[in-house]
Amino acid sequence: MKVLVLNCGSSSIKYQLIHTDDKESLCTGIVERIGAVTSIIRQEWKGEKEVKKTLVIENHASALKIIMDLLVQADNDHLQSLSEIEAVGHRVVHGGETFKDSVLIDEDVEEAIQQAFDIAPLHNPPNLQGIRAAKSHLPDIPHVAVFDTAFHHSIPQHAFLYGIPNRLYRRYKIRRYGFHGTSHYYVSRQYHKLTGEPKKGSKVITCHLGNGGSITAIKDGNSYDTSMGFTPLEGLVMGTRSGDIDPSILFYLIEKEELSLANVHALLNKHSGLLGLSGYAADMRELLEEAADGDRRCNEAIDVFCYRAKKYIGSYIASLNGVDAIIFTGGIGENAPQIRSKILENLDGLGVEVDETKNQDIPEDKIISSQQSKTKVFVIPTNEELVIAIDAAKIATAARQTPWA
Repeated sequence: MKVLVLNCGSSSIKYQLIHTDDKESLCTGIVERIGAVTSIIRQEWKGEKEVKKTLVIENHASALKIIMDLLVQADNDHLQSLSEIEAVGHRVVHGGETFKDSVLIDEDVEEAIQQAFDIAPLHNPPNLQGIRAAKSHLPDIPHVAVFDTAFHHSIPQHAFLYGIPNRLYRRYKIRRYGFHGTSHYYVSRQYHKLTGEPKKGSKVITCHLGNGGSITAIKDGNSYDTSMGFTPLEGLVMGTRSGDIDPSILFYLIEKEELSLANVHALLNKHSGLLGLSGYAADMRELLEEAADGDRRCNEAIDVFCYRAKKYIGSYIASLNGVDAIIFTGGIGENAPQIRSKILENLDGLGVEVDETKNQDIPEDKIISSQQSKTKVFVIPTNEELVIAIDAAKIATAARQTPWA
């Protein structure tokens, strides 16, 4: 089945056309700067050169129309007509407590996604815009919502409740939800495929490190705890997000700097993290280059990033009462051996040792730990789009079947 996967942000749409039968990505693309004076669309078919265009794109509906046109304009054998697309899978960031699995989108699902706007104001509104725009262009095929939060619904209550009055949880559903669920799910399942180890009895820690980052403790194949919380702001130091912070700092800053709530929101989400610490960049690649040239603040930012990740790994080893494997994924996790090494250094007391030769040149079995290491360390590339496509294909197939089929 050919499935179109859409990931709609506030001013961008990432997309892939995936053939789920052979798990092959046929086309990838991105539309950026939607609503700006000029927008950019880049698209690349398998085995061909990237096509880049600069256009005026006012909204998500216009962007989806351009994407549909580009998909069928290409001179290749992968897609002759939009009718060959049999399902659309939509990444939706926040499913709240309503959605524990991927679902076929109908009016009730759209309403529930909208009801989560308050707890995901940056993500769910553009997600819903993308759903409605895509349904207007492809109205006769199933559309499926795949939620970042779904994998983490197995987290026990003692791990998802915050130390605030319980009435606030009951009234507003303030709790730990966790994110990057499709990535943590995918790489943990790949680990079991690679090793043949059963999910039952397993203890795995997955580290999704990129511009956004989270670490998850996985027990018996299910999410047991995760670093992101009510929103994606909690947890690790990220590209522009602060991660964990003493809440009293906010009251102090509001008084000293006379900040509004909007100012505080922007400070923690857009001007903190690696960018705020370094005063230079949010991109780890740039920080590593500057740090190599002796930039002190870039070095400090890297140190804080790695130390925070190390603390979460250590706490999850305690929560799981041991660990079989630690897995790195995401843009930083997959491509920055210096960061992996720094996060795991001096963990030999917990049975974790990295083979630096393997860490620099990842072997076919994905293992970068030494032979003496009690805990295996893997680098496994994530594929969130494939998870979305496979879920969409399964649900679309079921939706087409009659009850007596």
